[in-house]
Amino acid sequence: MNTTYGFTSTMTARPGLGDDLIEALLSGLEPGSPAASAHCIVYLVSRSASNPDVVHVAEGWTSEEEHHREFAGPAAQAVVARVQGLLAGEPAGTDLVPVGGKALL
Repeated sequence: MNTTYGFTSTMTARPGLGDDLIEALLSGLEPGSPAASAHCIVYLVSRSASNPDVVHVAEGWTSEEEHHREFAGPAAQAVVARVQGLLAGEPAGTDLVPVGGKALL
């Protein structure tokens, strides 16, 4: 499958809740959750090297429509609600058009 839509987000957890934020974001990989979809090609959660409460997410999807469809579902909305309860402020996000690369973990 080709990745035609990407998205990155940077989030800052309330002080000391970076691990909880990471746990909440990684729950999005559980069966039935959005990142478990066959249309989600890349879902990478990373922590800032200088601030453990700053978390970055990079996503790659087969299409923007599939991304929006998955995130409109109840499983995704539950993850979003859990994440929002841990944040110190609004996340910063950027839509992307993937042009190449590699994602192996």
